[in-house]
Amino acid sequence: MDILFNAVGGFVVEVGKFVCKCIYPKIENIVRFSSKIENLREEMEKLTKFRNDIEVKVEEAEEEGYKPKPDVIKWFKDVCELEKEWQSMQDSIATAKTLAYKCCPKCSLRSELSTQAQKIQDQLRRHIKVGANFGSNLVVENYQIIKVEFIPGTSIEGQSAATKNLNKILRLLGDDKVCIIGVWGTGGVGKTTLVNNLNNKLLKTDVSSFKLSFGVVIWVTVPKPPIDIRNVQTQIASRLNLKVDNEGNVKSNASKIYKRLKQEKSFLLILDDVWEAINLDDVGVPQPEPPARSKVIITSRSLDVCKQMKIDTEMKVYTLDEDESWQLFIKNAGDVANLADIQPLAKEITRECDGLPLAITVIGTSMRGKTKVELWEDALKSLRMSEPHNKDVTDKVYEVIKLSFDSLESQDNELYSKQRSKHVKNKRGDIRSCFLYCSLYPAAISTEDLIKCWWAEGFLGVHDTYEEAYNRGITIIDSLKDACLVEEAHKTDCVKMHDVVRDVAIWIDNSFGLTDISHIEMSAPVKRISLLSKEIQSLPDNFRECPETTTLLLQDNHNLEKIPYKFLLAFPALGVLNLSETGIREMPCSIDTLCQLRALILRNCYDLKKLPPIGNLFNLELFDCDNTRLCCLPQGMDKLTNLRLLNLPVDYLEESISHGFFLKLPRIEILNMLPTKTRDIDWMMRKNRVTLLVPTSFDEISSLHNLTSLFINLDNSSILIRDHTWMKRLKRFHIEIGETSKSIPFNKSRKMISISHCETFSNGELSGMLHFASHLHLLKCGGLRKLIATNSFDRLKSLHIESCSCNFTPAEEGNEQFDDPLPNLEHLSLSSVHNLKSVSDFGQLLGLRFSGLRQLKISSCRNLACLFIVGGYFSVPKHLEEVSVAFCHRLTELLVQCSSSQMTLVSSEIPRVRKLWLKELPKLRTLREPWDHIEELKLINCYEITELPFSIQTSNKIRLIKGTSEWWNLLEWDDINFKSNLEHCFLKK
Repeated sequence: MDILFNAVGGFVVEVGKFVCKCIYPKIENIVRFSSKIENLREEMEKLTKFRNDIEVKVEEAEEEGYKPKPDVIKWFKDVCELEKEWQSMQDSIATAKTLAYKCCPKCSLRSELSTQAQKIQDQLRRHIKVGANFGSNLVVENYQIIKVEFIPGTSIEGQSAATKNLNKILRLLGDDKVCIIGVWGTGGVGKTTLVNNLNNKLLKTDVSSFKLSFGVVIWVTVPKPPIDIRNVQTQIASRLNLKVDNEGNVKSNASKIYKRLKQEKSFLLILDDVWEAINLDDVGVPQPEPPARSKVIITSRSLDVCKQMKIDTEMKVYTLDEDESWQLFIKNAGDVANLADIQPLAKEITRECDGLPLAITVIGTSMRGKTKVELWEDALKSLRMSEPHNKDVTDKVYEVIKLSFDSLESQDNELYSKQRSKHVKNKRGDIRSCFLYCSLYPAAISTEDLIKCWWAEGFLGVHDTYEEAYNRGITIIDSLKDACLVEEAHKTDCVKMHDVVRDVAIWIDNSFGLTDISHIEMSAPVKRISLLSKEIQSLPDNFRECPETTTLLLQDNHNLEKIPYKFLLAFPALGVLNLSETGIREMPCSIDTLCQLRALILRNCYDLKKLPPIGNLFNLELFDCDNTRLCCLPQGMDKLTNLRLLNLPVDYLEESISHGFFLKLPRIEILNMLPTKTRDIDWMMRKNRVTLLVPTSFDEISSLHNLTSLFINLDNSSILIRDHTWMKRLKRFHIEIGETSKSIPFNKSRKMISISHCETFSNGELSGMLHFASHLHLLKCGGLRKLIATNSFDRLKSLHIESCSCNFTPAEEGNEQFDDPLPNLEHLSLSSVHNLKSVSDFGQLLGLRFSGLRQLKISSCRNLACLFIVGGYFSVPKHLEEVSVAFCHRLTELLVQCSSSQMTLVSSEIPRVRKLWLKELPKLRTLREPWDHIEELKLINCYEITELPFSIQTSNKIRLIKGTSEWWNLLEWDDINFKSNLEHCFLKK
């Protein structure tokens, strides 16, 4: 019996243990349901905060052009999914907390939710561990790009044939079976104009009907044969913000481009002006395959070239019919073409253009404003006398363009030389030679470099100062643009020649310049030699003597490392020598024999560390060594008494500039000795760097009476209280003071002072300089009130303050300042000023009224609570037009009523803000002010703003609203029709 009892008892005990083990977790889930859910809620809040912190870091990196790593993107997505799952449980949790039968909890639901919560908690902890392991390794190289870049050019609006062609290309781009499109036709027919308008069309939202959405649109102007694959790669890499080695292996560059483009969901590559077939594999472009999301468009004069590139479809661009030709001619010639006596002649001239858009545009523009019938008759006769002129389109184009060339103001350059020797100073320059000079460049031309060469060649006439010559150069460029002989290039501050126009220029005067080194031995005397971008690796030692050559352009030959000694001896009359962007490591001593040299340009010769003596270059007026690594000044440089422009960065100089050096350069007008920190960010870290511009040097510079432009870095000792009235003759300057380790935007047209890590304001050391400055940039400086509030700087228009410590305690009574120290301030930028609570406090600190303030930019001011406090002493800047606020996590209001003021904020007190950009402002809940003039509104990660002001909802002025789709879809509206009316303005971030 005992045996049976013990056996049964043991069995019961084991069953009991098993049942308890199964039931206990369920009981615990029911009993401790609330505490478990609250613990999970706290952990989810921590995860959200952790996610937000990482997101801010990534956003800041993206602002600098970086891209989050794929595993970081996946982590964000996983956390988002977990947050959605947690959010979806909230209704069930609320239900589970209620009682089923008076005092009985809903046990089954609580148990189920507790189990689900445990799973979420396990995932949450894994996500936190993964996120913590990222550390600072969140982003990869600079891949941030604008999807489509606007390219300036002629619009085809109103041209039915061109519009039809554009619509056809758009349809082809939407066809999944079409990968590569070939656009072909004769030179000047409008191929480039067509794809240019296509590019700009893709910027607009009205192409959505074609289901077009490219991750990036890339424009490449293909160089003339022989095709330079590295040039094509460089253009693509530049557009993608991808670093490739300009001198590196083509295959290596292709691999980088290929990997980068594969990261895009889709791309559109436009290869403009292709003369020879290009192997896309050699470039690194992934071959588009059906169904094709990525596309390639090529433009060429040759259908055969298109076929060699394996196009899927071709589209020929035809010349215009008679009616469209006439409409285009009137557009360029103006209403004068419709005058009764002129119209028949104008129509005949249009017919002679034979429907070629380039010819019509050029000749029409050349006749604009000419009301004398005789001028039109002469133009028509000139066109008809050109031979051959009936069948050969090229000759027709040449003659038409030459007519525009013939109409340019022209004066004999030989006469100019004679007048120059007689000191005649009324010559306005030789615009024809300026035009022909442009033909020496195969692609985009920097206007600044072009004008320098014109000046050195004497094409700009005789002027007292370089600035006068520069102004004349700008006038000539505008005249050439107006005559459609040059046009704006895609690059900033560059112009270019249409390839047909360049051919015509060479045809007009083939002795003006030579662009092929193989023709030099057999040619007549050569006036100018251009060997740009020819992939030259070496030059001959024994070169045919060129006694009449005045210009030698060798830039952009990256593999050229050496200039033979005897090579330069062949050019005794050389006036312009440009070796920019070459790999030269040293210059031959024969450089000192070029006594006629007026311009020596060595920009971006990164491997150049030393120059031979140049004391015999006594005619040298322009010496440009920007982005070189010269470790010492060349011997004899103090003998260059005619020098006017000197660009000599001091990064690598190993010794101070000697006493009296600047006094030996009395004609200097432009002096640029700023360090090139944008290229070498570690330059400040070199321990052996010396102080290059000591106070005595600065005193010498102040005695240069012809100086109008100055760009230098000074140490603190150079700003001791002294007389700075000499600076009033400077038309532009950028003076850096202190150890400026951060690159500051550089603009050669400003009067700018940049100061960093400096606290020497207590005695007014900078007051003298600041009286002449228009822009002031302060980085990690102290004593701001002593610097500004006790002075008046009428000329200061822009103020940027970054990481400066300020005490915003109100000034003592009796010390209140009534005169605004910065009465003409237009731009104010505050970054990382952490004590700042409002811009009004900043204004009160310095006694500012902001009466002329137009732009306000604030970022990363962590204690900022509002922008302006309105009422009493305070007021809203009446002329404020643009406001940008980002990463100010405690900002709750834009405008706040002063506590002591009983006034109500009215519409008339709100500034006429046109652009309002707000980003990462998690506590900003409303934009309740009436923003009646808003044209652009950007709200990025400001999720507490759930409703737009009524003035914006009903606005007919707003052009752009930018934000996330999630935010836009969750907005509340007074009327659903208001949202419909603004849908076309919304742009997804």
